[in-house]
Amino acid sequence: MGPLAGVKVVELAGIGPGPFCGMMLADMGAEVIRVERASAVPADMPSGNSSDVASRGKQSIGVDLKNPEGVETVLRLVESCDVLIEGFRPGVTERMGIGPDVCLERNPALVYGRMTGWGQEGPYAAAAGHDINYIALSGVLSMMGRKDQAPVPPLNLVGDFGGGGMFLAFGVVSALVSARSTGQGQVVDAAMVDGAAVLASMFSTMRASGMWHDERGTNLLDTGAHFYDVYECSDGEYVSIGSIETQFYSILLEKLELDPADLPRQMDRDEWPALKAKIAGIFKTKTRDEWSAIMEHTDICFAPVLNPSEAPNHPHNVARSTFIEIDGINQPAPAPRFSGTPVAVPAPPPHPGQNTDDTLSSFGFSTEEITALRGSGAVA
Repeated sequence: MGPLAGVKVVELAGIGPGPFCGMMLADMGAEVIRVERASAVPADMPSGNSSDVASRGKQSIGVDLKNPEGVETVLRLVESCDVLIEGFRPGVTERMGIGPDVCLERNPALVYGRMTGWGQEGPYAAAAGHDINYIALSGVLSMMGRKDQAPVPPLNLVGDFGGGGMFLAFGVVSALVSARSTGQGQVVDAAMVDGAAVLASMFSTMRASGMWHDERGTNLLDTGAHFYDVYECSDGEYVSIGSIETQFYSILLEKLELDPADLPRQMDRDEWPALKAKIAGIFKTKTRDEWSAIMEHTDICFAPVLNPSEAPNHPHNVARSTFIEIDGINQPAPAPRFSGTPVAVPAPPPHPGQNTDDTLSSFGFSTEEITALRGSGAVA
């Protein structure tokens, strides 16, 4: 089931954006084989399933990539797969013997997806880094935060997952479309610094038009505006307001019991701090639930700020099945949704190496070959 049904993917185990990309592909119906280090495979396989959400819907095999027979095992998988994704520093898979040249020689139609922070070349390419560094260099981090305060890292969503894993998934699917029509595979170089920069494209437009200033916390969408921010309620909880358009702003003022005739113009930036203080005082007079009762189901552009425990139980999320439970773990459901090729509920995530025998068998390895590979330590 799903639009990627029939697509086979080899995912070289890593952390963060690479596995997230593999999860996205698996959610869409691809058969994803996660190649774990043999040393990560437990000697005694635990009962039940893993709690690693990013591994849901995948198969897991344990392979020693320092063993030539282990390398050859992965190359045999590559011969029958459509995609390989890896998240090592530039040059690492080449040294392992499973770089793009070797893999494309085995399978000329292969899409070889590479996930790094800095990209395959450039002065920073060989350096270590994390999400915070990639979004800093892209110019994105500098825009996040309140006036006269330091930039606020937005978890690791913008670099690792938005600018990284999602861009790799998009690149892989784009290259798959090309490979299906040309028979020719290629390398996809997905860098988090590049993806984060692209995510901020709208702000290039806003800066060029004079609508965005480099001073943090003074703009329309960065907590500068009184009508686009979060406000604390009397119970210590928060609500979000996004009343940018005039007609939405009018409803906000109505629900706050403010007369527009007594207020400055909405877009008078000089008045934003005073208006923000005024509105903040009003929101502190009621609880989050009380404001929800007043503002939900209007065009204010309102939502309560929910924590991860509350979000799955909100009526809207329940109605859309935005969250699902898999093997006792509540987690986001696959997205987006498709009318003609709906996706299935993902299978629970396996433990490292849990599917080694079955997966290799499905790729044509005989029982004798699997036994020999295990005996040599090539697989676990």
